[in-house]
Amino acid sequence: MKRKIVVFALMVVIVAGLLVLGRFRESFRGKFPAVARPAATASRGHAAPDFTLTDLKGQKVTLSELHGKTVVLNFWATWCPPCKEEIPWFVELQKRYGAEGLQVIGVAMDDGDQKDVEKFVAEQAVNYPILLGKEKVAALYGGIDYLPTTFYIDRNGVVLDRVFGEPGREQIEQNVKSALAGKPKS
Repeated sequence: MKRKIVVFALMVVIVAGLLVLGRFRESFRGKFPAVARPAATASRGHAAPDFTLTDLKGQKVTLSELHGKTVVLNFWATWCPPCKEEIPWFVELQKRYGAEGLQVIGVAMDDGDQKDVEKFVAEQAVNYPILLGKEKVAALYGGIDYLPTTFYIDRNGVVLDRVFGEPGREQIEQNVKSALAGKPKS
């Protein structure tokens, strides 16, 4: 009998904990763009969802206007250590392969002040457009659960690959070369 009471009490505690956790999660839903849930998924072999976002200078940038270029679409944040590590690599790759049709686009998923993003971008001498991310765009790309998340998009606007995290400089360059050649990663 005592064992049944302990099991019952344990079950009550677990259910109560799940209810509290559910309310906690619900109170934060929509406040953090980096955890947006998918409305559509940009998956390999499908057209990259089009969007328009504002860059740090207040100019509108539309993905479809880059048709004919190979796009590396990198979702990142200033507080993300792997993002900070790979940004200089993207700067170098933009210099090296820009003339071949590469266009790196950074989508800052910071919740803070735009001035923090501007300061970081200036310190890193970023040579490609940085757009201010929105939850709606993150959802179009399947929800951005991890930062960095990078999409490699061919010249026809088709997603060749989606990479979570920071795979290393050599792998990123290999992905860029494959995207420039219009070949999905095998």
